[in-house]
This record gives sequence, structure tokens and C-alpha cells, in this order.
Amino acid sequence: MTGSSYIHGAGAEEEARLSLLNDLLNGACLRELAVSPGERILDVGSGLGQLSRALARAAGRPVVGIEQSAAQIAGALARAREAGETGLLELREGDARELPLAPAEWGSFDLAHARFVLEHVQDPERVVAGMVRAVRPGGRVVLCDDDHDLLRLHPEPPGLMAVWAAFVETYRRLGNDPLVGRRLVALLHGAGARPRRATFVFFGACAGDPAFPGFAANLAANLAGAREAIAATGLVGVAEVDRAVEAALAHGRRPDAAIWYAMPWVEGIRPE
Repeated sequence: MTGSSYIHGAGAEEEARLSLLNDLLNGACLRELAVSPGERILDVGSGLGQLSRALARAAGRPVVGIEQSAAQIAGALARAREAGETGLLELREGDARELPLAPAEWGSFDLAHARFVLEHVQDPERVVAGMVRAVRPGGRVVLCDDDHDLLRLHPEPPGLMAVWAAFVETYRRLGNDPLVGRRLVALLHGAGARPRRATFVFFGACAGDPAFPGFAANLAANLAGAREAIAATGLVGVAEVDRAVEAALAHGRRPDAAIWYAMPWVEGIRPE
């Protein structure tokens, strides 16, 4: 994450959650991105670098990744070394609101991408404006982010949605927007890009899908990582958060259960 007010912390548990999140989501995101060989790519909020490396493999050239967290950069480099892919990443520590690009790099990228960044900053307009400046005329800007109102579970675990509502409130208390996903097209337009595509990336599954327990585990870890911040809203207590975490894990073991969630995904073009 970069340039952000991030409520989940940066410990080993959160790193494991983010790694699982990448495993569950990257394939769908790559299909939507449809990277062409040779594209020069800027990945804003590159995190552990798993998606950045996949983008680099698709493009056939290194990806420039911007990440605020030194710990995340260290984790990304360790994973890249383990995979023998250090040459796929050019990682820079920096803020999404002040992209650390050299003068000659502005307007040079074919694609600027950000996922799960805008929900964590108080001024997403500034981030998107920088991304539009970073791409060449005709270049693409792709945003994927949360609208936390889209979560549905069935059968609904008792008490879980009340805890989810308190989780959403933690974003507002930081001055961030937990529903920023529905604003992505407007953010592109406001930054001077020409929006041309909007869709959802589905993030969910049902019992019988081998990946389903992973989706339930991600939900549980999301709440557990924000446990103190959720309780600080006063809407629910720590004990209710803990019960919701257990309920989410139990949901992943039910033979009749489903998790429905979707991330808004948009693409715009910098005008010629």
C-alpha cells in the first residue's frame, strides 16, 4: 500500500492475508488487464509484487512498482528472489500522491495500474491525476478498488454484517471512502482521462469450489487485522469482532454457503 491510512497493520498475519488475496484474485485481474507484449507498466501500490511480476511476465519487460511500505518492498523482493524473478521488478519506495518518477519518465508509460489503493487515501483525485500524467497520450489507466457495500453472504452468519458495517465505518473515520469503487469512472474523468470501460472483478465462490475456504479465510483475516479499529468505532465490541471472525471461518466449511463480492474495475485513456 502507498500514500495511505491503512488499518490492517504490517505484521506477518497481514502479509499472509495479502499473499492469499493475490492468489485468489490475480488471475481475474490479469484477464481484464489484457497486457500486450512490450507494454511499459507502472504499478502503483505494488505491495508484495505478486501481481507486478505477473504483469511483467505478460509484458516481457520489468514493471516499475511504487510502494510506501519498506516492509512490503522487502517481502516483494524476497518472493521475487525465491521465484528467480528479481529482474521483473523495479521497486521504488514512495507515495502514490507524489509518484517518484524522473522528469523523463512522466508521460512514458503505456499502462498505469492501481488496485486497493484509492480506498486508503484521503485524496484519491490526486493519485489518479498523477497516474494520468505518467502515461503517454493514448496510454491506459486502470483502477480496481472496493465498494464495501457489495458484500453478501448466504446463509448470512449471525452478527457478521454488523461487524462488517463497523469495519466500513473505520474508513470513514480516517477520512477515506469505503465506497470509492463506484466513483472510479468519475475519478478518471476528473483527472483528464477518457473513460472507456467499466466492469466488475468477481471476488467470491461457493461451497464445492476448492478456492471457497480461501475466500472465507480472507474475510476472517480482514476483520481480525482491523480488530481494534473496528471496536474503536463503538458500534460493536471486541468480542463481537472475534465471533464474526470465527463465523466467517465456519462459513467456509458449510456445504451450502456462498460469498458474493465484486470489485469495480475501470479503464481510461489519456487523450492524444
